[in-house]
Amino acid sequence: MPGIGETLREARMRQHLDITDVEARTKIRAKYLRALENEDFGMLPGSTFVKSFLRTYAEFLGLDPHLLVEEYRARHDPRDESELTPFAPRPRGRERRPPPRAPWLGGALVIVAILAVLLILGLTGGSSSDNGATQTTTTTAAKTHPKKAAPKPQKPVHHVPRTVKLRIVPVSATYVCVDKGAGTPVVYQATLSGSRTFVARHLRVNLGRRSVTLVANGRHVHIPSGSNPIGYDFRPRGYRTIPPSQKRPCG
Repeated sequence: MPGIGETLREARMRQHLDITDVEARTKIRAKYLRALENEDFGMLPGSTFVKSFLRTYAEFLGLDPHLLVEEYRARHDPRDESELTPFAPRPRGRERRPPPRAPWLGGALVIVAILAVLLILGLTGGSSSDNGATQTTTTTAAKTHPKKAAPKPQKPVHHVPRTVKLRIVPVSATYVCVDKGAGTPVVYQATLSGSRTFVARHLRVNLGRRSVTLVANGRHVHIPSGSNPIGYDFRPRGYRTIPPSQKRPCG
């Protein structure tokens, strides 16, 4: 399999393009273009620039930028499990806490009630029995307890899944191969025409066509367009694309 630089150089020469022509049309400096073709990636400022320039150069030449970037990652910038695309749901914004009630409000209501009762008794000339009723009303009002403050809202707890639930829905009949990790027996290998679900702690899938919908732990997986087969490695914390340099299930 030709390397990254050889693939770029051959595509440019087939189109009879000079480095200066590519520099003028892609706005990438000629020394960086030569570094990509010579696979001298240390000449570029960092891996982010390498992948960005590689995508731009590949698209300009009509190549598949995804395959070249994945090959660069596999050979020169491997990713570990900490770089997996996470499944965890987005955290919700904090709920607003209701404003606390003024501490003096309960006492003010009690005083207003007492004054209203006294005013009524003064206007009607209440008897001793009325005085007893007034005293009972006053005592009852005095024993009224202020309302307790509302409890603090608890922060939502996000549970990390322990397994992968993978649903495969092909648009048309598609070759599918599934296993539970490198070196494990094949779980499923056939041409799939309807939806199917697999559950395990670790799943790998190899798709013959990309016209497929993948839903892992309730979240849709982005599948870039293209005509080549593609593979994915799923774990409870997330997933990653299997690079062309690694063997896929049934590959």
